[in-house]
Amino acid sequence: MPARLRPLRKVLQTVLRGVFSVLFRVRVQGDVTQFDAPRLLVVANHESFLDGLILGLYLPLDPVFVVHTGVARNRWFRIVLSLVDYLAVDPTSPMAMKTVVRLVETGRPVVIFPEGRITVTGSLMKVYDGPAFVAARTGATLLPVRLDGPARTFFSRVSGKYPKRLFPPITMSIQPPTRIEMASEGSAKARRRKAGEAMRRVMQQMLFSSQPKVSLYSTLLDAMDVYGRGHRVVEDVKRIEYSYADLLKMTLALARLASRHTREGERVGVLLPNLATTLGLLIGLSAVKRVPAMLNFTAGTDGMQSACLAADIHTVFTSRQFLAQAKLEATVAALRDIRVLHLEDLRAGFGLGDKLWLVAMMTFPRLVARRVDPEDAAVVLFTSGSEGKPKGVVLSHRALLSNIAQVRSVIDIAPTDKVLNALPMFHSFGLTGGALLPVATGTGVFLYPSPLHYRVIPEVIYDRGCSVLFGTSTFLGQYAKQAHPYDFYRLRYVVAGAEKLSDTVRDHWVEKFGIRILEGYGATETAPVIAVNTPMAYRRGTVGQLLPSIEGRLVPIPGIERGGMLHVRGPNLMSGYLRVDNPGVLEPPKSSLGDGWYETGDVCAIDDDGFVTILGRVKRFAKIAGEMVSLEVVETLAATASPAAQHAATAIPDPQRGETILLHTTDAALRREHLQQSARASGLPEIAVPRTVVHLDPLPLLGTGKIDHAALRARALAAVA
Repeated sequence: MPARLRPLRKVLQTVLRGVFSVLFRVRVQGDVTQFDAPRLLVVANHESFLDGLILGLYLPLDPVFVVHTGVARNRWFRIVLSLVDYLAVDPTSPMAMKTVVRLVETGRPVVIFPEGRITVTGSLMKVYDGPAFVAARTGATLLPVRLDGPARTFFSRVSGKYPKRLFPPITMSIQPPTRIEMASEGSAKARRRKAGEAMRRVMQQMLFSSQPKVSLYSTLLDAMDVYGRGHRVVEDVKRIEYSYADLLKMTLALARLASRHTREGERVGVLLPNLATTLGLLIGLSAVKRVPAMLNFTAGTDGMQSACLAADIHTVFTSRQFLAQAKLEATVAALRDIRVLHLEDLRAGFGLGDKLWLVAMMTFPRLVARRVDPEDAAVVLFTSGSEGKPKGVVLSHRALLSNIAQVRSVIDIAPTDKVLNALPMFHSFGLTGGALLPVATGTGVFLYPSPLHYRVIPEVIYDRGCSVLFGTSTFLGQYAKQAHPYDFYRLRYVVAGAEKLSDTVRDHWVEKFGIRILEGYGATETAPVIAVNTPMAYRRGTVGQLLPSIEGRLVPIPGIERGGMLHVRGPNLMSGYLRVDNPGVLEPPKSSLGDGWYETGDVCAIDDDGFVTILGRVKRFAKIAGEMVSLEVVETLAATASPAAQHAATAIPDPQRGETILLHTTDAALRREHLQQSARASGLPEIAVPRTVVHLDPLPLLGTGKIDHAALRARALAAVA
């Protein structure tokens, strides 16, 4: 722009800044003093045609904008671009990026959109290597800026159920500066690719870090503000689609009823299946500063009694209808020192005064929320107890919402999707991924009460048009066997966790449905996701890369040559344990690396690209004649010999060899000689071949879908005795 016209441009910018501040309530957060680096590259997500204008108006500097040549050719956008200095480039052209390199080297601040195009999903899309090459080649300071809100304007390209408003509020979050180093080894193409991967991680970290730190109840209200009170978000087996307003009404009513029978800060048992009511009760209890403790109703009387003892629970909310249908009346009646309250009985006490209160609070719902700190306990879950007594895991609002934000930063789950969640909410995967994530993102969810209905679930997925499915390897394998090839026609994402994904299951889904399962990894203690494969970062045989803001370290283990014990820490880590031997007392997380670290118990390897491979649990290694043998390797060996069956290995004491391995299998025809042949073909030593093969059909499962190794070991020990 000619120098004589620059004062006019400044006036226009000032006027437009005032207009945008009024119409869009633009809010700038973060450190605005980070713009004095000699070489500065500002990177931002691309939500709409307004993005460049907003950055130009509110960034405290006068940068050059790198824009797509297609945008620069549009006459209307050329008018807007006249307000700033810009450089039109084709992001796919290597020569174009060299032009940007020369521009950055002049010392002029540069703004670029690494996605190259406006998102059509509302989430991060493909990140080009070019901007990363510029940052690495020039050694520029990289300043990520997150724009939140433009995707909801009519200037975006996001379609479907994504809500559009005339003037939605817009937030611009300035993140801490960083750098991308150019790899010193490998071909030029490989170094460029590594830089591109680093840029993708920077963008994902930016999306995560800019998420607000609030409570579960506030998240519900925020989502309702964004997607609208009438947006239908939850459905269960009653085949009623509940809107945000319906869910809020349910949440408020249940919170009021529960408050009469509990005190602030009390841990309260919840014994209910996957229903909208369960979700409403969970959020409602946390809103009034009670801590819902999700009891595993498949654990039996002893398991539930131990859970109640560990978490110091004296009151349990349940339903007469559920207890009758699940045949749990005797189990619950056997619980000692526990007051059991049935929702049907409480509903009768909801009088006229309560109804008037509910009408008022539906109008001003934010008056209900107590002053909940994000660090306050939001829920108590319990470990599976597959290797001992269940422990209470206290998860804060911060931990749950951080994990939701971490998952959202790497996978685009949108209001156009619908989740089928058959994993129970007492399972961390079923709670965070299958229930809370959809509520926070405006995504529809169908809550199904049991993952064991193998014939019914594929039909529900087909009938309700579900596009996202969470499950364990065991459950996914059973669904694939029962499903019609067209039942999963609409599925976009199938995410497996909680146990190792079988190669047989993985291949079956690809061959029958053309769907690639994304395997992830987590623990109840991490709310739960630690790592996951994504469409942008996938490697077969691994569980993906660590999520943003999760730090992982491998600690060597004597006797195990490859990998090490994985320790993690991050914002999604639990507040601590509640143990049976110290009831009600919180034990903060701590490992050999210090306070705030969690020892996962898993032996892992991490490659140069950050992909995590699970080699086995330390407790699932057998020491035979002085050598450490992974029981998961034994199970993989069995799966190679008999792909269609289920297998579980366990170790029992052996006076001569230290320990001996038993293989439990559903294949009655499988013999030790078959395993020996498979071991020779796979190059595995004879020591990895189990001494005894036990035929057992079906294998015992926990309510979470994992094989019950504790039950199998007890059975093996009893047989030896």
